[in-house]
Amino acid sequence: MQIFLYILINNILPIFILIFLGYILDKKFELNIYTLSKLNFYIFVPIFAFIQLYSTKLPKEMLKVVIYAILLLLLNYIISTLVANLLKFDLPLKNAFKNSVMFYNSGNIGIPIITLVFSSAPFIISGKTPYLNLALTTQIVILVTQNIFTNTLGFFNASQGSMHWKDSIKSILGMPTIYAIPLAIILKNSPYNLSESPIWPALVYAKEGMISLALITLGVQLSKTKFNFKNSYAYISNVLRLIGGPIIAYILITLLNINGITAQALIISSSVPTAVNTALIAVERNNRPDFASQVVMTSTLFSSITLVFVVYISRILFPII
Repeated sequence: MQIFLYILINNILPIFILIFLGYILDKKFELNIYTLSKLNFYIFVPIFAFIQLYSTKLPKEMLKVVIYAILLLLLNYIISTLVANLLKFDLPLKNAFKNSVMFYNSGNIGIPIITLVFSSAPFIISGKTPYLNLALTTQIVILVTQNIFTNTLGFFNASQGSMHWKDSIKSILGMPTIYAIPLAIILKNSPYNLSESPIWPALVYAKEGMISLALITLGVQLSKTKFNFKNSYAYISNVLRLIGGPIIAYILITLLNINGITAQALIISSSVPTAVNTALIAVERNNRPDFASQVVMTSTLFSSITLVFVVYISRILFPII
C-alpha cells in the first residue's frame, strides 16, 4: 500500500494539480484554447523533441519502438472496430469510438508522467537521473508516431472517409515536430556543437516550460468540455484505452523482446487517457463531439487511478537488469 501511495503522491498528483490549475484559470478568465494549443504544437513540443533527441544517444532499440507504436495502433484499430460492429454503432459514432481508443495523450500526459516517474525513486542514483533521457526519448518516438496518425487517420475517421489525401499530407507537413526530429539527428552527427551556441539557452528555457504549459492547456480544454456521465459507450472506450491498452502493450513488448527502461516507459505510455485532439477533431468535423469530449474527460479522471497501478506493475514486469 505504501508504494501505491508514493506513486500517487509523487508521480500522479503533481500532474493533476497543474491540470486543475488550468481548469480553474479557464473558468475564471476564459482562456483561448487555440492559442495555447498553437504554443504547444508550434514551439514547446518541437523544441522539447529537438533537444531531447539532440542531447541523447539513440539506441538501436528505438527502431523497435517505432514498430511497436505502429502495431499498437493497428491492434487498437482492429479491436475498437470489432467492438463498434458488435454493438452496432452508426458510422459517426463508430469512427469517433475508434479515434478515442487508438489515439492517446502521449504529449500532455505521456511526457509529464514519464518525466516524473523516471526522475523519482527508485530511479535516482547518487542524486542523478540516469534513466530519464532514455525514457523520454522513447516517449518522444511514441509522441511523433501518434501525432502523424492522429492528423491523418484521425481526421479521415472523423470526416467519415471524406478527407482528401492531399489534406492529410498538408496536415503532416504542417507539424513542426516532424522537422525537428530529422534536424536534431542531422545536427547531432555534425562536427558543430549546438549546445555551445547562443541559441541553446533559449531552447533549454522553452524545453523546461513544455510540461507545465501542456498540462495547463489540458486543464483549459477539459474546462471547456461539455459532458455527462450517462453515456455507457464512453466507459467501454475507457476500459479499452486504460486497461486494454497496457495489456496489448505488454504482449507487443514481450514479442518484440523490449525490456528494461524502454519497456517500462512504453507500458506506462500505453495507459494514458484519450488524446484531447480527438475531441478537437470531432468538433471541427462535427463527428459526435459530445461523445468525444466525454471520453476525454472520463478517461482523464479514471487514469488518475489506473496509472498508479500500471506504474507499479511496470517495475515488476520489466525490472532494470
